[in-house]
Amino acid sequence: MEFTLPVLPTISTFFIVLSAVFVAIGWNLILKRKIDAHQKVMFFAAVFAVIFFVIYASRTIFIGNTSFGGPEDIKIYYTIFLIFHITLATVGAVLGIIMLYTGYKKQYAKHRKLGPTTSLIWFFTAITGVAVYLLLYVFYRGGETTSVIKAILGF
Repeated sequence: MEFTLPVLPTISTFFIVLSAVFVAIGWNLILKRKIDAHQKVMFFAAVFAVIFFVIYASRTIFIGNTSFGGPEDIKIYYTIFLIFHITLATVGAVLGIIMLYTGYKKQYAKHRKLGPTTSLIWFFTAITGVAVYLLLYVFYRGGETTSVIKAILGF
């Protein structure tokens, strides 16, 4: 039995983890008051998050999302976990955009206030994203994959 990992989900998961690692480095840098280095690292954290999103969105639109292929008796737990992850990711992305805006506009009071919360949400997003990836592609075989275009338009 041959086991292969899907290319696009593996690459996109790598980029979201890389984004979280850069957020952690950026957080460390700002604690040391290394503002220029912090800005550069956080810029790359954002770039990696955007790369993740472009790959994820493209795959979702053109190839589709993979349904859970694990045991039926844990599917509900996976679904609840997935909803939690999607909620975290959405909140984290919005807060990330706010953080970039407030940082570049030098609105440091708002930036400092939201920074730790945004970073923690981003870390949990990355961790839960890796867990979703593992559940879909490593621990269990992924279920059916259908593109949004095919699901909506029938081709």
